[in-house]
Amino acid sequence: MRRALCAMVGVLLLAACGGGGGSSSSGGGSGSTAPPPPPTLTNFATVTVDQGPASLNTGPNAYTQSNVAYVSVTLCAPGSTTNCQTIDHVQVDTGSVGLRIFKTVLNSSLLSALPGETDGSSNPVGECYQYIDGYVFGSVKQADMTVGGESVSSMPFQVLSDTGVYSNVPASCSAAGGSNLGTVQDFGSNGIIGIGVTATDCGAACATAPFESAAIYYDCPSSGCSSIIGRASSASAPFQQLPNPVAAMNVDNNGSILVLPSVPSTGASTISGTLYFGIGTQTNNGLGSAKIYTTTNSSSQFGAGLINVTYKGSTLTASFLDSGSNLYFFVDTSITPCSNASLNGLYCQSPALNLTPTIQGQNGASVSGAFTLSSAQTQFSSSDAAVPGVGGNPDIFFPNFSSFFADSFDYGLPYFYGRSVYTAIEGRSAGGTVGPYFAF
Repeated sequence: MRRALCAMVGVLLLAACGGGGGSSSSGGGSGSTAPPPPPTLTNFATVTVDQGPASLNTGPNAYTQSNVAYVSVTLCAPGSTTNCQTIDHVQVDTGSVGLRIFKTVLNSSLLSALPGETDGSSNPVGECYQYIDGYVFGSVKQADMTVGGESVSSMPFQVLSDTGVYSNVPASCSAAGGSNLGTVQDFGSNGIIGIGVTATDCGAACATAPFESAAIYYDCPSSGCSSIIGRASSASAPFQQLPNPVAAMNVDNNGSILVLPSVPSTGASTISGTLYFGIGTQTNNGLGSAKIYTTTNSSSQFGAGLINVTYKGSTLTASFLDSGSNLYFFVDTSITPCSNASLNGLYCQSPALNLTPTIQGQNGASVSGAFTLSSAQTQFSSSDAAVPGVGGNPDIFFPNFSSFFADSFDYGLPYFYGRSVYTAIEGRSAGGTVGPYFAF
């Protein structure tokens, strides 16, 4: 589950050439010219839900992934057009912010050419990032990034599980709980591109003490990373914090749209969709008939990106939509749990249940959040990568955060199937409404 802890840590998202003279068929006089064709749009990338990187299905703990949306990201040494590498199977996550790639998947030529960020003492900078299911640690480096047809120059990103001075994880990083998600197999992807509702990965919380945020930056001299440092919040160069890659783009920088096809109740071996950058900035990313559901902002107790969900008479005010979660996570002890130890924490109710939660934005807009919950035993009996009706009990998966999930309903990637889900960035006007919000 790739939901960032946010502030919860403190209390515990050619031009085409057209010519043509001559007469116009619309009745214009001789010599009138036809309008040029519209520009070719490039503000999108292909998204795939499949079984994950090949390295997952190797060794004694081999497995295949399900309900994870992947995109390919190209990194280049700053200013180079030749020292580049395309990294596949990077998870698309609307519940966190920042680009993070494992060192083990980066080639040595590129890695050695990437400048590392330094602090005021000229020491390298490291970062800890907390997810609900664990934490990652590594260096902060800069690269020219391209995803789909959009690029950002000299953008900071995190090299996960970097070596050398970054080999020892600071105690203050691991103290929040969960496991070290330090390998591709632990993480389930070659990296993650967090495109949530904030412009940087921790904003003001990383600028001054007490640094109560999902992201914590460290001074990393040769003796090791131990001292926490402040980092300025900016979504445009010069950067210090990791920006939301969408917020760092030149034009289509106010949000994104994740579009995935519907999936049969029995599942699908693989599916493809599209990730659009920008909301209302091009002819292909307008809001259309989508309805807006505003979320909490960064000043809220548990951070930005939260909505309300009413489930069986209770209003859960710390709920969210999260493409980085591969299940519906919610607490309901009346639903039959799976008896198979390998499915511990999942729901195995049979026959399937039609559940009818209601989603409500902070603006009062509401919509049915109904879905069908199937038995995980049945859903995972095949090798399908897209399985729509799977849910689990977060108290079992994430026992350290049971108090949070007592007031939370997590609509994971299965809810995105068959929808166009808009994620608008905080403080930026998107389709006439200032984010943060979700829309669908």
